[in-house]
Amino acid sequence: MAARIARYGILGLLGILWLLPIYLLLANAGKLTSEYSGAALWAPGNLPALFSNIASVFTTTDVPTGIGTTLLYATVAPIIAVVLGATVGYAVIALKLKNGFFWFFIVFCGTVFPLQMMVIPLFSAFSQIGLFDTTVGMIIVYSVVCTPFSAFVMRNFFAGIAESVFEAAVVDGAGPVRIFTRIFLPMSKSALVVVFILQATFVWNDLLLALILTQSAETRPVMPLLASLQSVQGGGAAYTVVLTAALLVSIPTALLFMFTQKFFQRGLALGQY
Repeated sequence: MAARIARYGILGLLGILWLLPIYLLLANAGKLTSEYSGAALWAPGNLPALFSNIASVFTTTDVPTGIGTTLLYATVAPIIAVVLGATVGYAVIALKLKNGFFWFFIVFCGTVFPLQMMVIPLFSAFSQIGLFDTTVGMIIVYSVVCTPFSAFVMRNFFAGIAESVFEAAVVDGAGPVRIFTRIFLPMSKSALVVVFILQATFVWNDLLLALILTQSAETRPVMPLLASLQSVQGGGAAYTVVLTAALLVSIPTALLFMFTQKFFQRGLALGQY
């Protein structure tokens, strides 16, 4: 009994520590510029001030445009990466690709090198071929960056599917493409959703690639726009608008995890379908 109380006490304390930054964000986003100060940091805000700050975000910043742009990147690029990763995993595990592990290792090497090593070559290459500061260029780079992790997860998942499933489908006359689309993909729905969620979250929260490879507000994702608010607005008085913008930017990923919780819990096991 004492151990259970101690365990729940520790978990409750950790939960409070985890929620404190969220409370500070909500409390200070709900304050007018004149109400914000270090002395009133922990004081709760109010809805009228919050709505006023939301209006300021939509009328005085490029954050709304960045949210729409990032939504496009965080939807299209992870879908492409999921499909490519599933194709790699299927080729290596089910089709027994010759030297399959070698080719899988080549793909997986994309996760070995940090992004900091790749941004300068990417910037140089994109500038030379006309993809710098373009929507297509950002979708391509995010798809490529997300594919290795997708391939890793899907390979491991397909390795857990019995070979007899593929053999039975071949006996029934199904070709490789039909087996992939009609059998393997439906069986791996939970794993596909998990990979999509994680990669969409990565794209949504990315700052480095977005900062280096984009320039205009029309193509720049939301994180660089959010980071630039303080320098654009200037002074501590703009912090309420910045915090409100941060709150708005955090909502989509929270909703994504909320509405896909069932698939996320199943997919973490990578063996339930």
